[in-house]
Amino acid sequence: MNRIPHQPLASAGFMLAAAALVAGTTLLAKMAGAEGLHPLQVSHGRFLFAFIGIATATLVLRPTFTRPQWGTHAARSLSGWTGISLTFAAVQFIPLADATAISFLNPVVAMLLAIPVLKETVGPWRWAAAVIALAGGAILLRPGAGALEPGALIALAAALAMGVEITIIKFLTGRERPLQILVINNGMGLTIATVAVLATGVFVMPTPKAWLILAGIGAMMALAQTCFIQSMRRADASFASPFFYATLVFAALYDGAVFGTWPDRVSLAGAGVILAGGVLLAWREGRLKRAPG
Repeated sequence: MNRIPHQPLASAGFMLAAAALVAGTTLLAKMAGAEGLHPLQVSHGRFLFAFIGIATATLVLRPTFTRPQWGTHAARSLSGWTGISLTFAAVQFIPLADATAISFLNPVVAMLLAIPVLKETVGPWRWAAAVIALAGGAILLRPGAGALEPGALIALAAALAMGVEITIIKFLTGRERPLQILVINNGMGLTIATVAVLATGVFVMPTPKAWLILAGIGAMMALAQTCFIQSMRRADASFASPFFYATLVFAALYDGAVFGTWPDRVSLAGAGVILAGGVLLAWREGRLKRAPG
């Protein structure tokens, strides 16, 4: 893949667009739930329409594919499907902003998994960032309310699954082209989602409005993935990644505008702590990549 010249403004713009689109998919998932669709069916719709869009682009562009690492793709697709399905389930119980904030724990999970899996060394700054972010997640679990919030626990499980996915992606990046990774991931994800929907018997025939919502989720997710890749091609990850935290702002605005649900003090506090840990982790990763040797 040819590297595009450094374009920081374009990179930031693409990443902000990706953030807005990802937040939009969670909003539509919440709307799909209001239409009576089970989270597994919503996840199926996400993979179905995303695969249609990406497969169409593949047929038009006709890129050259290399030999895929099928086992790695399968593990990545399973963890990704699990993460997105749990996320869609979480937004049925808690505000979009809370679910989005908890999802930002996935880089911390990936960092922790990188120690035994990728044999990476984690220094004190990265440990500090992880502890800060996890403290924010603990705030959003609202333990002082008597019982842990079930929706927050589901979102936490989603973050764990997506952290696993991030770790697996590290095996694929640099070995296969982005479009190849996208088409295989969405094809496998669609297969897994189809089996899950049929096996659990949760499928119901969507209304025309529900079909539009599902199509919107798939299209927005495919566009978000494209914008994310374009952003990362135009700047270092340490510069581009923090802009993705704008997803939290978009999620809060969408939830407030459509459902009238605005973040309370606990949500703001927890999200702020997670963002602080995430920004510190992104900063430290950038410093490590620029270090000589």
